[in-house]
Amino acid sequence: MRRLLLATVALALTAPALADTLVDNVDGLTIDATGGVERFTGLLIGDDGRIVQVLHRGDKRPGKVDYFVDGKGQVLVPGMIDSHGHVMGLGFSALTLDLTETRSLAEALAKVAAYAKANPDRPWILGRGWNQELWPEKRFPTAAELDAVVGDRPVWLERVDGHAGWANSKALAAANVTALTKAPAGGSIERLPGGKPAGVLVDNAMELVIRAVPAPRPEDRDLALAKAQEILLARGVTAIADMGTTIEDWQAFRRAGDNGSLRVRIMSYAMGTDNMALIGGPGPSPWLYDDKLRLNGVKLYSDGALGSRGASLKSPYSDAPTVKGLRVTGDTQLKNFISRAALDRFQVAIHAIGDEANAAALAAIEDMNQTYKGDRRWRIEHAQVLDPADIMRFAKAGVIASMQPVHQTSDRIMAEARLGPNRLSGAYAWSSLAASGAKLAFGSDVPVELADPWAGLAAAISRTGPDGQPLGGWQPQERVSRELALAAYTANGAWAGFAEGRFGRLQRGERADFLLIDRDPMLATPADIRATQVRQVWVGGQLVHQRGE
Repeated sequence: MRRLLLATVALALTAPALADTLVDNVDGLTIDATGGVERFTGLLIGDDGRIVQVLHRGDKRPGKVDYFVDGKGQVLVPGMIDSHGHVMGLGFSALTLDLTETRSLAEALAKVAAYAKANPDRPWILGRGWNQELWPEKRFPTAAELDAVVGDRPVWLERVDGHAGWANSKALAAANVTALTKAPAGGSIERLPGGKPAGVLVDNAMELVIRAVPAPRPEDRDLALAKAQEILLARGVTAIADMGTTIEDWQAFRRAGDNGSLRVRIMSYAMGTDNMALIGGPGPSPWLYDDKLRLNGVKLYSDGALGSRGASLKSPYSDAPTVKGLRVTGDTQLKNFISRAALDRFQVAIHAIGDEANAAALAAIEDMNQTYKGDRRWRIEHAQVLDPADIMRFAKAGVIASMQPVHQTSDRIMAEARLGPNRLSGAYAWSSLAASGAKLAFGSDVPVELADPWAGLAAAISRTGPDGQPLGGWQPQERVSRELALAAYTANGAWAGFAEGRFGRLQRGERADFLLIDRDPMLATPADIRATQVRQVWVGGQLVHQRGE
């Protein structure tokens, strides 16, 4: 075999997959078995893409390898694991109308009008990302306002959190949503005086319009998956827990695995028990494509979201005293769904944002623990607003807190208005949960937020936003250490997805998923961490992304 010496880290993306590789002269760091940081200077990677040896300063290097990569002293860290995202949602959001940067209703309407003009052949105008809390109006938009800019075809635009949708009159008519239409359980239809739909549908009511939207073709899904992987890898995300996989999504993942274009590892959680049964059949799937894909379990919903006042609270909203939120799934039905999944050993992940919804999810899991024994690794997704009295229940019931640090910085002002001062002590309570013994796994909820683990790391250790505010951090007692934040984005993320020993820690026998970056997250300021540049991304010992190429 031919020996190739590289003076820099610039390996071609077409480098052979089956070859021993020595990555040396790096400032490496990873999470050790105790949760601390282990430093090293090199990795020896076998021809199967697994780590043969983690090399420390003074360790003898192998005399002969097929490929040698000189890291030039760059920082090497494990590939980041996003423990809660929506892969196809990310891809489709990048291919449709994006309203996330709009700061007023007028700006949003102008973008809708421009997009419709630029895409005259599209039968529906689809998009997402609007957030009325960022607009001076501070109210839901209406169908009439959309009609004024696009009246010739249906328009459907999901809110940034995916828990509300904005339709024009054509879309409402296509879905046959009228003044006589009743909102389904766990959903609501905003109405004008007299009962006519105003244009916004919340949580389960969104399905009334969604089912009228033309379904994407398989080739559309393949394009969306390719785009999502491109975005994730550029940010240094090498693995993601896909929360809400449909059978169509799974088929797209399988097509990518079959043709060799699946580069990001996907830990899949089916959208409800019907998709779970269609995809997994009698139980979770095996790991496929060299640990690139597995159906772990099922995603269930307890409530909606805080921004649309769909999060279920124990007491009314401070800024809407007659509203307590929405329980998307009632107690009995939630237990039935969990039991159905647990019977066949599917892992259960429950969306719960409000304190009442979290308490209900915990109660359901505590009940299940009486019947279903063994290593279940129950998950509560978001766990944003907790009654402090419920925090200790996470560890006691064996529940993983799957949380998204950037939600705290994005939601801070809105959360203060929604909750008032008396409920903030249980909001985004990362440190309290960790102190209770609960395992934390961090993610982004992409495309609700950017798939940016560096922004998440900075938020987790500082409780401040990109502007450095508030000074000293919001509820600063809930900051976590750098070591815990890094673990939550790597080793803990793998453990939460039953992937420990496969990837996440850069130890012998694991897949060689790592990043070369331009700064040390254990030493940089929060502002500097946010500015981290990902120079190279390796998955399974192969270079899959290089900055600028």
